[in-house]
Amino acid sequence: MDWFSNENFWRELYPFMFSPERIAAAPGEVDQVLALAGFQGRSVLDLCCGPGRHSIELATRGFAVTGVDRSPFLLERARDRAAKAGVAVEWIEADMRHFERPSAFDLALSLFTSFGYFETDADNRQVLRNVRNNLAAGGTFVIDVLGKERLARVWKDTICTEAGEALLIQRPTVIDDWSRIHNRWAWIQGNRVTHYEFTHWLYSARELKERLHDAGFAQVLIFGSLDGSPYDVNPSRLVAVARRSD
Repeated sequence: MDWFSNENFWRELYPFMFSPERIAAAPGEVDQVLALAGFQGRSVLDLCCGPGRHSIELATRGFAVTGVDRSPFLLERARDRAAKAGVAVEWIEADMRHFERPSAFDLALSLFTSFGYFETDADNRQVLRNVRNNLAAGGTFVIDVLGKERLARVWKDTICTEAGEALLIQRPTVIDDWSRIHNRWAWIQGNRVTHYEFTHWLYSARELKERLHDAGFAQVLIFGSLDGSPYDVNPSRLVAVARRSD
């Protein structure tokens, strides 16, 4: 079973991945995305939408939003949050390798390192081709990941993070000549410890840009944050803004 298909992973790690602080940051992040994309359209695809923190914020601003995620648990959280916010979002349970709705969206988002999950790079490339085909002519794709350059600069062999009363210990390992990272996580709640292992791909700015061009995007701009800062020697994130021209 693919690691991201394990619902226990998302259920148990939810307090860490989607803390109240991270949920509260969504409006500001949406402001940045819309400005970075220069967005003037209406329809938005939020790929790997999780509990809908960006989808819901976009819907409150009047956009027509489709949120796609593989996890039933996360989509359940998203539906609950949307109902409480009083907004309508189209929620779709689907694998991003297979979700296709040609020329249906003006803007597509992949935020919070929600790309590079699959075992083969061919599958990751298929996702980018799907996104390009799902965009209307002139549509924009904003993708945000932790870049390889940033990871190398801030590397730690062990990371310990508190999440409420729980504790997360992370032990990352670079594999396949800096192509991927293997993660070993220990989630500690009182006397109970749950172990998870998963692997995802790493991309430098050049590698991500090349893959987007290979997927058919005409223009790709690279930034060091959603705020539009340059991808220099100390970026906080790797952000690409890619446009479909035809």
